[in-house]
Amino acid sequence: MRRFNGWGEEGVSLPVSASAAAYLAERVGSSRAPQDVTLADLLARVSPSGIAEHDLPSGVRISLDQKERLQHATGQSLPDWIALRGGTLARVPDAVAYPESRDEVRALLTFAQKTRTRVIPYGGGTSVVGHLTAPAGEQAVLTVDMGHMNRMLGLQKEERLATFQAGVRGPHLEAELQAHEYTLGHYPQSFEYSTLGGWVATRSVGQFSLGYGRIDSLFAGGHLETPEGSLDVPSFPASAAGPDLRQWVLGSEGRLGILTECTVRVSPVPERETVHAAFFEGERAALEAVRDLAQTGIGLTMIRLSLAAETATTLALSEHHRAFGWLNRFLRLRGVKRDQCLLLYGAVGRALDVSNRLVKARRIIAGHGGVSVGPHIGREWYDKRFRTPYLRNSLWDLGYAIDTLETAVTWNRCASTVAAIEDALKDALQSFGERIHVFTHLSHVYPYGSSIYVTYVFRLGATPEDTLVRWQALKQGASEAIVKSGGTISHQHGVGLDHRAYLQGEKGLLGLDLIRSALRTADPEELMNPGKLLE
Repeated sequence: MRRFNGWGEEGVSLPVSASAAAYLAERVGSSRAPQDVTLADLLARVSPSGIAEHDLPSGVRISLDQKERLQHATGQSLPDWIALRGGTLARVPDAVAYPESRDEVRALLTFAQKTRTRVIPYGGGTSVVGHLTAPAGEQAVLTVDMGHMNRMLGLQKEERLATFQAGVRGPHLEAELQAHEYTLGHYPQSFEYSTLGGWVATRSVGQFSLGYGRIDSLFAGGHLETPEGSLDVPSFPASAAGPDLRQWVLGSEGRLGILTECTVRVSPVPERETVHAAFFEGERAALEAVRDLAQTGIGLTMIRLSLAAETATTLALSEHHRAFGWLNRFLRLRGVKRDQCLLLYGAVGRALDVSNRLVKARRIIAGHGGVSVGPHIGREWYDKRFRTPYLRNSLWDLGYAIDTLETAVTWNRCASTVAAIEDALKDALQSFGERIHVFTHLSHVYPYGSSIYVTYVFRLGATPEDTLVRWQALKQGASEAIVKSGGTISHQHGVGLDHRAYLQGEKGLLGLDLIRSALRTADPEELMNPGKLLE
């Protein structure tokens, strides 16, 4: 059963060892467990639905149940957590619909137009930037859970195209494809719960995107139901017939309508898939090596570099941190003595091709002073890569909040942008008398630049309101640093509520007006997920 106020399943946890807790206390300060409200407390605060049951359209399953409405009221952003655990949730949707076909989605949008009901599309509930927040106001809100629209509709083997209903979750999608010896190869950290439609609507990036591509390139076409009608986006190999309508659907965040079907480009299941590790002394050599790996084009599937603070934190918080003593002794003998940076690099494909790529990668790594340590650490990361978010639950229970933010910049700005973001975060809580622990990795690299993924840990405030104010100060400081550094406000999580104030710096006033014009065309009454992406 999914947790109502945290990440993942109720029975799954990622404990924090005593030494890891001491490590955090030394850097942030000692903490105490918060007094979270119970599910019963939250349900007691849920207002009656503003939608009358007799007004609902027939033929579609729609629930007015308080618990179901509460379970669809938030995503996984830190403000979402604060609202749920602190009992400050302002509003829940008035009803939750569970369509099973595009015709049922059409009926829901017709109902929304007739009654001026606002509509929030819901995939896996994993948004970390406020996509699922019900807007304030007197208009009723209907959340449309796409989870029952999860079937594979077709597989064109010669074209390597597969069509799915948009509500299919990652594991189900991969199981369907791999039964036919194909894969999409798209593995965001939310893979277990997030949906294909959500990936497209937020321009998701998977852990192996260097090899398989971002969802931008995997999404070939689909079907969108908007308040003003249906939009089919054909799956051409290529086209020069004006602007690409796929690009309007990608990143639309539910503002244009509801994506009901997606056609994606798939690949044969690889013969071999592996992740190896290497260490560098110092961030400069590590960054130069990663850039070289990206620009050489040797065919790696993943390049992920943890800078020094994240490497130290990863080893300290690891379940096997004591076993890394031997590794540290080995690295010191090989000249990697301080400011160690961990590189994970992966390859998939035919066994011989993978071996050749790994050999080329090791040569480049060695040329920059790096020390390769084989597949053990990579295998450990691979096996537990979807468990890491459970650490958020464990740290919260100890009295710590953990959050992330990300951007992407060109290589010449990478090091300075990391420094600017980390400095902004460290300064943000000085007026509160609080310290913050910050660490960074490059999760996705390109020949012309890299993403920057920053994690930060701070103590919870005495009240939910205190914690939210601290988060707001941190988010504002870091976002302003990103904009000033010339980075994108979102590399892989979308805009939602949390990033929309900074979108103008990236798109410009005319760019925002162009986006608004498309939204008005598809949704003139502004019923679709209002307030997300743009005000």
